[in-house]
Amino acid sequence: MERCAVVGIGQSKYSKRREDLSIDGLVREAALRALEDAELRFSDIDAIVIGKAPDALEGVIMPELSLADALGAVGKPIHRVHTAGSVGASTAISACTLVESGMYQRVLTVCYEKQSDGNATWALGGGRSGSQGAGGSFAPWIRQYIAKSGAPEHIGWKVAVKDRKNALKNPYAHLHLPDISIEKVRESPMLWDPLHFLESCPSSDGAAAMVLTNAAGAKRAPRRPAWVIAHAKRTETIQFPGRDPVRPVAGVECAKALYKKAGITDPRRQIDCAELYVPFSWYEPMWLEGHLICEEGEGWKMTDSGATELGGDFPVNMSGGVLSSNPIGASGTRVFVTLLHEMIRQDKHTGLASLCLGGGGAVALAVERIA
Repeated sequence: MERCAVVGIGQSKYSKRREDLSIDGLVREAALRALEDAELRFSDIDAIVIGKAPDALEGVIMPELSLADALGAVGKPIHRVHTAGSVGASTAISACTLVESGMYQRVLTVCYEKQSDGNATWALGGGRSGSQGAGGSFAPWIRQYIAKSGAPEHIGWKVAVKDRKNALKNPYAHLHLPDISIEKVRESPMLWDPLHFLESCPSSDGAAAMVLTNAAGAKRAPRRPAWVIAHAKRTETIQFPGRDPVRPVAGVECAKALYKKAGITDPRRQIDCAELYVPFSWYEPMWLEGHLICEEGEGWKMTDSGATELGGDFPVNMSGGVLSSNPIGASGTRVFVTLLHEMIRQDKHTGLASLCLGGGGAVALAVERIA
């Protein structure tokens, strides 16, 4: 099997509405930035893999056809992936497998969301959002976690402040809230108990892209490549008797498979940082436990200790995370791209990328290492 390297990354500026660009222009913005980073052109790419959330969010059916010109895919294979909210991560992993299989030497993968063009339902807080509107479904699971773990109520507020402060260092982030504080989060409107307005993700227009290649292509890269040393995907249906929505078995089994493939026996020690899917603040401690980074009931303590802050021993969401930018169809690829960007900026070497919920059950994880 070929090794897969990331040699170019690019992303758009995320915002509530990118009125300056069409969907074609949005995906091309991210793709061109990734190609520029790799010092390549569209003509150097062998195949393109795109992903987005349900077509109904923009009202454009089979976008892989309409975007072929914008992505230099005429006369080349273009693949479309769809796994609902986890599609960004599933798309990136699918693109990796095309390189690992030896089928293609260079693959461009792009994911996007431009809900401001579509007919999605308006959610509280302004903007149309599938994720933000789903908070009513997530809140009971968060209450379960709090009751089971005994976590104090300030944990969610603390995550919200941390991620939004991190976003201030990220020029691509949608939300820049320089006056964020525990008091502001606590006093913001309650949306779904225990989630306040400032503990929930926005709805963002945006796109993210990567250029992937094999070992031979990595040798010709202009900068040090990042290697995808392991990836895993699992799917779990939304409801079945005995399902634990707080610590889904698909997430646990996915993490076990990932770490086994990567040769990781102690994730807390062997992984330097992570970009986790935290659409609502309480999902940081929940996923720290669900990804086996700490024991059950210890996630909130890890957050409370400051371990997940920039200066901690396991920084989480150094980019500001999904709480600060949430282009649903692109969120998983954005996680990959921003993880690599922040690893380079913060001098980290091994990182965990996670996009966990797509239609309630899909899970996708990857471990990346900068050579």
